[in-house]
Amino acid sequence: MKTNYLLPNKYKTIGWILFIIGIVSGILFYASEYESEVLIVNVLSVYNGEPLFGESKSFFQIIENSIVDELITLAIIIGGLIVGFTKEKIEDEFIYKLRKDSLVWALIFNYAVLIFATIFIYDFAYFDVLVFNMFTPLVFFVFRFNFLKYKSQSHEE
Repeated sequence: MKTNYLLPNKYKTIGWILFIIGIVSGILFYASEYESEVLIVNVLSVYNGEPLFGESKSFFQIIENSIVDELITLAIIIGGLIVGFTKEKIEDEFIYKLRKDSLVWALIFNYAVLIFATIFIYDFAYFDVLVFNMFTPLVFFVFRFNFLKYKSQSHEE
């Protein structure tokens, strides 16, 4: 099966390391209620404005910001993409089908969760759902694909 969009298998370990560090760090960061005084640096902000349609808005400005949350986000996204889209040692039609089915399942499940949250969760708690929703399709895909792969390997033995 020729798949041009998959990375070589050698990157999978790097992906798992980034993904796990990102998930664990993200949970700890969320538990600390998004407060961080670590790694405060000057960064380019494309848009910087007060939340909820405030008066003060600026574009393309250098600001001081803690980049911990950005690093965590990048670790989860890049690690998850590497884990999800690296070739397996044996890449055949069955693995291709598992990957495709897992991706479809992850998107459907993700939007079912988002619909449920839209109907039953309100105010700033809904904002938390939207933040998590940025990661859930990738997380659902990686875990579902690896679970199905593990399950199929255990049935073969």
